[in-house]
Amino acid sequence: MATEKEEKLYQDRLKKLEALRKLGMDPFPVKGERTHTVAEVLADFGKLSKGGKNISVVGRIKALRAHGGLVFGNIEDESGHMQFMLREEDLGKKKFSEFQYFDIGDIFQGTGSLTETKRGEKTAVLSDFKILTKSLRALPDQYHGLKDVETRLRKRYLDLLANSEVREMFKKKSAFWKAVRDFMVEKGFLEVEAPVLENVPGGAEAEPFVTHHNALDRDFYLRISLELPLKRLLVGGFEKVFEIGRIFRNEGISTEHLQDYTQMEFYWAYADYKDIMKVLEQMYPLIVKKLFGTTKISNQGVEVDWGKKWKSYDYYELFKEHAGLDLHKATVKDLKAKAESLKIRYEKFADKARLTDLIYKKTVRPKLVDPGFLIDPPVEVEPLAKRDPKDPTRVQRFQIMAWGTELGKGFSELNDPMDQRKRFEEQMKLREAGDKEAQQLDEDFVEALEYGMPPAAGFGMSERFFAVLMDKSVRETVIFPPMKEGKND
Repeated sequence: MATEKEEKLYQDRLKKLEALRKLGMDPFPVKGERTHTVAEVLADFGKLSKGGKNISVVGRIKALRAHGGLVFGNIEDESGHMQFMLREEDLGKKKFSEFQYFDIGDIFQGTGSLTETKRGEKTAVLSDFKILTKSLRALPDQYHGLKDVETRLRKRYLDLLANSEVREMFKKKSAFWKAVRDFMVEKGFLEVEAPVLENVPGGAEAEPFVTHHNALDRDFYLRISLELPLKRLLVGGFEKVFEIGRIFRNEGISTEHLQDYTQMEFYWAYADYKDIMKVLEQMYPLIVKKLFGTTKISNQGVEVDWGKKWKSYDYYELFKEHAGLDLHKATVKDLKAKAESLKIRYEKFADKARLTDLIYKKTVRPKLVDPGFLIDPPVEVEPLAKRDPKDPTRVQRFQIMAWGTELGKGFSELNDPMDQRKRFEEQMKLREAGDKEAQQLDEDFVEALEYGMPPAAGFGMSERFFAVLMDKSVRETVIFPPMKEGKND
């Protein structure tokens, strides 16, 4: 609900809109004309200000100060902001009076020459102006900004208007994904697009969203991973593929989790997880350096250096050190007892994999601060990874760890169709017991493996990595994150 003050301002602006129309002005014309962006004007100010040459800029009015027959204001476009000035003596009384119907927040076009004030302020002295969009609602206070986090995220367009650093963050996010894409292409990977709607969701342990396809009169799932379609491409003869795309997981919201986010996955035939680790030790520092100009980054006050030699963390060794259990010997009963002693809640259907993961997240993960690879977990926790030939109870998987969180995961891919079917069947037993996140049996994928998938390795990285680099929660780094229903929805 609008306050009484907000409603009055709204009504005042409606009156100004009608006044502009009576003057023959269209408050919402088709387009604006400009000769230079604000940044270009400021960069070439010396040259452009000579000889009284006219320039035209477009943008939003962010400040206004009237002094009788003189008005000062600030115009802002995506490139920057600058001062403009209107003088009644230049424009004439009639034209000058028309500006009384302009407000902070309006988008307009200003044409004029350039000058520098006595205070050294680079200024456009307008000889003409034109309304491009009449703003009917007052902008957030530019001096106090938009501070409430829920309002900022729910009405992100206002956040972007009020906080230039937020706009810069999303420019940086675009550069982040460009750096990833450029690296992958340079390494010879082919970018592809797999379907978002799937017959069977797979590639991760997550509850999917369900949607209905009217033309086919059947339900589909929104994908929870990019993995299985990309591995089918390896069966089809491609050897190096990747995708950067949206995935959807119907799970809880936290500082590190969203239901709708961007992920990059790549798959590499005839390689194993050690080959991928070598490549990622190149990629991650390169991305960090491109974004920040340094490989030393802080999160929550803790600095790490992505440019140093990464650590190698052994899953079994760390589990024994911090949880006190040997995973070669620990039974489900042992794991439940440990979970209870740590006050970890678990579902009644929790198996060895789920219990191990819950205890790991409580005891081991917080200790992994420096960038490194957490390698070779139990086979139960990764249904799609290849067993380690030296120890078949473990799989050739790694997780990229830093600041106590996972920032990417990869493994040598399972290509034995019989082993894959068995692991899917074990997952299906969990689903039957009530685990909505357990993976489903994908008969088509198993059949594809039966035609033969070359030995391969794969890797996935979500936009969580960008959020952690920015030292923010993941939803703050998403332009329009999903939100709980609010009073204005």
